[in-house]
Amino acid sequence: MGGLSIWHWLIVLVVALLLLGGRGRVSSMMGDLGKGIKSFKQSMAEEDKPAEKPAPAADARMSELNAPLPEQQVKTTTTHQG
Repeated sequence: MGGLSIWHWLIVLVVALLLLGGRGRVSSMMGDLGKGIKSFKQSMAEEDKPAEKPAPAADARMSELNAPLPEQQVKTTTTHQG
């Protein structure tokens, strides 16, 4: 009960190989973590900025789309009841 079994030693060995094995594996993982945190902070800062005005060309197109439609002419036919 008090000693470590073969399974405990195998788990410790696998964890040690994962952390220390390979060339710069820990440093690359920490670098990726740092890049992720930096990207998250940038996206949060961009979310806080107010939206900028659209470009003039896009603004002109939007005004064309939002312009009221011309009155539609309705043909009326009269029928004589007699």
